[in-house]
Amino acid sequence: MTDNHKTELGVMHADLRRYDSGDVTNRELIKRRASHLAGSVLFYDNPVWIVRGEGPWLYDHDDHRYLDCYNNVPSVGHCNPRVVNAIAEQSALLNTHTRYLHETIIEYAEALAGTFPDPLDMCYFVCTGTEANELAMRIARSVTGQRGAIVMEGSYHGNSTLISELSTMTYSRKDTPGHVAAVEPPNLYRGSSSDPASYVDAVDDAIAQLEQSGEGVAAYLCDAMFDSQGGLEAPGNYFTACYEKVRAAGGLCIADEVQPGFGRTGKMWGFENYDVVPDIVTLGKPMGNGHPVAGVVTTRDIADRFAAATPFYFNTFGGNPVAAAAGLAVLRELEANKLPAAALHTGRYLRRGLARLADRFESIGNVHGLGLYQALDLVTDRETREPATSLAKQIPDLMREQGVLIGLSGRYGNVLKIRPPLVFGQEHADILLDALNQVFSTVTTSV
Repeated sequence: MTDNHKTELGVMHADLRRYDSGDVTNRELIKRRASHLAGSVLFYDNPVWIVRGEGPWLYDHDDHRYLDCYNNVPSVGHCNPRVVNAIAEQSALLNTHTRYLHETIIEYAEALAGTFPDPLDMCYFVCTGTEANELAMRIARSVTGQRGAIVMEGSYHGNSTLISELSTMTYSRKDTPGHVAAVEPPNLYRGSSSDPASYVDAVDDAIAQLEQSGEGVAAYLCDAMFDSQGGLEAPGNYFTACYEKVRAAGGLCIADEVQPGFGRTGKMWGFENYDVVPDIVTLGKPMGNGHPVAGVVTTRDIADRFAAATPFYFNTFGGNPVAAAAGLAVLRELEANKLPAAALHTGRYLRRGLARLADRFESIGNVHGLGLYQALDLVTDRETREPATSLAKQIPDLMREQGVLIGLSGRYGNVLKIRPPLVFGQEHADILLDALNQVFSTVTTSV
């Protein structure tokens, strides 16, 4: 773990000593959880005991409701009736592996492929985003004959052995494996340079590093929303230039759409904001609205080359009939309610409200994001832009007391992350903005 990310992860770590305070309401349940649930993390100094959800709302065991502005897993809303019914109906009929013919699986692949630009039309189904990124890297290594990967500093892509090595936020820079080259994300507000070209030039250095080490470039893997880096907006031609350099070095471009995919940014796929078409796309969390399903989408040429080199590949549960039914229901819900367009519209409304808060509170240094992923970079001083990490750590718990759930992100753990389900509308944005105004009024000074 890098020193720069200890704060971010620290707010989540389930150290029982944190919960000795008299303000913690569910200590007995926390202790039971820690007794047998290994590797567990919890949000908030006073963790919430959630028992049900509906739309953008979560309800605790006392039936207090919370506006969920954090959870991107139930993208079409908690307990969405279309998805719930699809899962229940298919579960009552059949759920088994994918080595039989099943029309729903085929129908889902057809529908999903239809949402992508040409030539992305071949689908692999797996169970988690980690598996998706693992398979994508396996494909890239097989097709290119090279092993190296270029990722962002402070990246997170999953938790298998290989993918944890590509998740640079989880370890110290000195422990970076030789097949990984990490480049600085294009943060024009907080990065080392305000010149967009410098972040593209860093890819040249990464390519040279991997070639000199003998690893070569198999892939450039990036989340177009830069979730773990604080939800950035890339400069206009950043991805175009990076893709050109990587492909010239013989590598493939992988878009990790686990966070931005399925409409969150206001477009169906995050990469569409930057006029690029990746070679491989990985999918996860919102794909089944909470049901475990994930995927990899690529071109027929790449899929054929991978099949020729690896003739025996299958995934027992990936894209099983129930998972396919859930995924198909999500796609239909996105289309029926025009949720990507709604995310764009509501995101703009929310962004204007956040900008007004920034005009009022000097601790809000910058507002950035796309669609229904918005972020506030908190500072102790607007001139120096020193990260207000200590202040930021207080905000999620204070917002929880206001009945609103948000998270933290960014290199210094100083970025408030707003990432609600896509059924979040203007009336919900007003509730969020009012709560933020109340909290900032108590912990900081006005401009």
